[in-house]
Amino acid sequence: MSVYTRIERNDLEEFLHHYPLGTLINFEGIRAGIENTNYFVTTTTAGAPPAQFVLTLFEQLKYDELPYFLDLMAFFAERGIPSAHPLADHQQHYLRILHGKPAALVQRLNGGSTEYPTPAQCHALGNALGRMHVVGQAYPAQRANTRGLAWYQKTMSNVLPRLTTSDAALLQEEVRFQTAFHATPAANALPRGVIHADLFRDNALFVGDTLTGIIDFYYACNDVLLYDVAVTVNDWCSQPDGTLNDALTPTLLQAYQQQRPLGTAEQDAWPVMLRAAALRFWLSRLHDLHFPRTGEITHTKDPEVFKHILVQRKHRTTL
Repeated sequence: MSVYTRIERNDLEEFLHHYPLGTLINFEGIRAGIENTNYFVTTTTAGAPPAQFVLTLFEQLKYDELPYFLDLMAFFAERGIPSAHPLADHQQHYLRILHGKPAALVQRLNGGSTEYPTPAQCHALGNALGRMHVVGQAYPAQRANTRGLAWYQKTMSNVLPRLTTSDAALLQEEVRFQTAFHATPAANALPRGVIHADLFRDNALFVGDTLTGIIDFYYACNDVLLYDVAVTVNDWCSQPDGTLNDALTPTLLQAYQQQRPLGTAEQDAWPVMLRAAALRFWLSRLHDLHFPRTGEITHTKDPEVFKHILVQRKHRTTL
């Protein structure tokens, strides 16, 4: 979440007239994240405390792509998964246009993200991710992963000329490895469904050790469930040198399997999925570093973090 599109108070007030809300109290840009423009918005409500929302202006996704994500958030929230429910306007639509861009309001959940996860937080998150994968099997819409193999190839070709010889060799080798695995019967045997695909520490909210929300579903898609677990573990359970924390990792995985046990094919593919998840975020951070977007409040994340994670995951051979 960043600010690429600046909005003025009068623009926001006009936008809010289309919703069953009171008067705008205040709003402020959100610094975290990298893809969309986001603001915290606070309004009055009749006879109740002020209402708080997150306003998102979608900088990359098209209008007709967005119902998948917004309906998914509502689907999960209505089934007990701690997700931010979108707010419908007077016409019962979740999506409108602001400054020529698709925009949506979602409820602002209590809590904050954690920088140093505790075992209890990892347990709560693993449990919620497992429930999300089970519940998500009933979600009717389908969306392909836009950051799969084709994206690996395209993004690699863009960044290769800017890399050192050793980094270029590492990147090319891993893309070849993942491409080869993708074509095997083992890959086709892995269970699929709705995945979050970006469940990093800044996309989960806690009050103490209690999980209060999973947010930012705008990379969600239908893909390998185990890959989603690997994305989560790589961020939540990695140590500064890229190795996995031997206490946090089994805690998160055991909690996940209380909701959805991993089959034999998944256990065998776990090292490959950890590598795939590391590659995806190393590549995206390399692209953001070398091809930055402009905005009022923006920042890029260090690609070296996920390069180190990838190097470490290449040595891992078991669950």
